[in-house]
Amino acid sequence: MAFIKIQNVVINTSYVAVVRLDNQTGSGEKSVSVLIATPKFPLLQWDNISQNLYHYEWIEFTGQAANALQDYFSSCNNVIDLLPQYQEISIV
Repeated sequence: MAFIKIQNVVINTSYVAVVRLDNQTGSGEKSVSVLIATPKFPLLQWDNISQNLYHYEWIEFTGQAANALQDYFSSCNNVIDLLPQYQEISIV
């Protein structure tokens, strides 16, 4: 489990479900959106488990926070890129 702090928000990376790196706000400003999935447990209702076990919330960051998140989630130290942009092209 790791935590990242962006301005006044601390995110437990165990709960990060999706990160959208190249978003824009309604005014056209660059943003990064993070979908947080936190487990919700019904109190004393273990025999009646609902289909929706998680609470989902999108958090949108702009400005320096968006840049910092984009750097963090683009870093090969933090995220494995399955389709790297810079692949060697072999000409036969």
